Amino acid sequence: MIKQSSLFLPSFPLNTTPVSETMVFQEPEPDLNSCQILDWLEDSMPHLPLILDDLYSSTDIMDDPWWGLDPIDANIISTSNSLDNLTSTVSSTTTSPVVITDQPRQLSSDLSKKRKAAEDHMPQMGKKSSANKKGGGKSTKGDSNVGNNKDGRWAEQLLNPCAAAISTGNVTRVQHLLFVLQELASPTGDANYRLAAHGMQALLRHLSVTTNSPAKAVAPSTTFATSTPSFFKRSLINFNDISPWFTVPNNIANNAILQVLSEQGYGSSRTLHILDIGVSHGFQWPTLLEALSRRPGGPPPLVRLTVVPPTHDNHQIPFANCPPDYDFASNILRFAKDLNVNLQINRLDNCPLHNLNSQVINSSPDETLIICAQFRLHNLNHTKPDNRTEFLKLMRSMEPKGVILSDNNMDCSCSNFDSRFSQSLDYLWSFLDSTSAAFKGREMEERNLVEGEAAKALINACEMNEKREKWGDRMTGVGFVEQAFADDVVDQARALLKKYDSHWEMRVEEKDGSVGLWWKGQPVSFCSLWKID
Repeated sequence: MIKQSSLFLPSFPLNTTPVSETMVFQEPEPDLNSCQILDWLEDSMPHLPLILDDLYSSTDIMDDPWWGLDPIDANIISTSNSLDNLTSTVSSTTTSPVVITDQPRQLSSDLSKKRKAAEDHMPQMGKKSSANKKGGGKSTKGDSNVGNNKDGRWAEQLLNPCAAAISTGNVTRVQHLLFVLQELASPTGDANYRLAAHGMQALLRHLSVTTNSPAKAVAPSTTFATSTPSFFKRSLINFNDISPWFTVPNNIANNAILQVLSEQGYGSSRTLHILDIGVSHGFQWPTLLEALSRRPGGPPPLVRLTVVPPTHDNHQIPFANCPPDYDFASNILRFAKDLNVNLQINRLDNCPLHNLNSQVINSSPDETLIICAQFRLHNLNHTKPDNRTEFLKLMRSMEPKGVILSDNNMDCSCSNFDSRFSQSLDYLWSFLDSTSAAFKGREMEERNLVEGEAAKALINACEMNEKREKWGDRMTGVGFVEQAFADDVVDQARALLKKYDSHWEMRVEEKDGSVGLWWKGQPVSFCSLWKID
């Protein structure tokens, strides 16, 4: 269940005056103070005015049992273009939070009819199915046909203008858009409804922070850190089995490690030391251990795995955290013993990335050090422009034999909130759309967990992704040179990808040999292999 706040829902005059006589909705040009929404919504989503007509003119909306809210003081509503009014709204409102559940709302009869009429007019691409709502059946047509066609992604047509209105301090527009989002957002249904729910939660959280209001009004989604170890483990196993989001990058990374080892010579007696800066939570390594046990000449005499989890003060990194009591080491050590692989695991708790060096990880020139950095480096503090470059310099100083760098292949490095939020919505849309296909539209707790984790990208102030090319510039700038993956590395990844939805594809860059994972024609992530120049 996702709880949302009602702090910014507008209060409407309780009269029956037609909407057209009391409000004129126009796009702001250039005065944001006069900005309204109805005309804009009518162009983007023809069914929405049907909902708004009833909500804006109903004389008994506050008596509706679904509403369940004390009316917000009408004096709070203001067209002043200032966040001061948002602060006033947050601090003075004491209404109960709105709860978004997966149960149908008990609307008044008139509003129910209007809602039904609205959904009857909704394009098939965005319409919920009863099978989805009940948790059964396959994904709706919206999930397979809308894809990355932005015309069908109506949730972004509400969330992006709301973020822009927050940035400009347009209180009235923020309130109107949040009101519409509250009506449409749902943790179930197709990707649009779920994106609206996660996006609205992120916007409310941002407002609660920027206006210094109590953040407890915005309840977080279920995440890895709040789940139980058994459910967390089961969810990750299930997700990796039906989605290549992490499975394919892990597969490429493991085979790249074998590629680097083969270049050292199969007769080498050097220790293999892997520095794990990733989000696999141990699920990546059993496959590698099994491959090492089958190498000509046997596995290395010692395999050292040094794991660097995120620090306690950085709990909003998507997919990087785990339940407090979760421990994968004992299971992997037992598995390695069965394979006759001599494995040691060292976990560096509370060790910030910028503190890593050869002494901290206890590395020596007599071993083969390989750094596996997956989906974590974009979370290095973006407030310091050279922070990422400085960490890459640290990696270079450790003199690794290879560095496998995987990350989200998206540009989310803008400084202003609304642009960064819009780019993060693109990322989350691809994730939600792909999980709809992976779970075949089934409403499952496992899906809710991984989607809640992915939604951290919307609320994490440090979630500053950069494109593959930018990371390439940073790596070459500190003394690394990119190396193409061996043919068998790419071939095995392609073979693995065939078990997943046909909308997934892999692309190999001719220029540098990096491998990209794409969903419905849009880049999702990249994997690259680097060595010291």
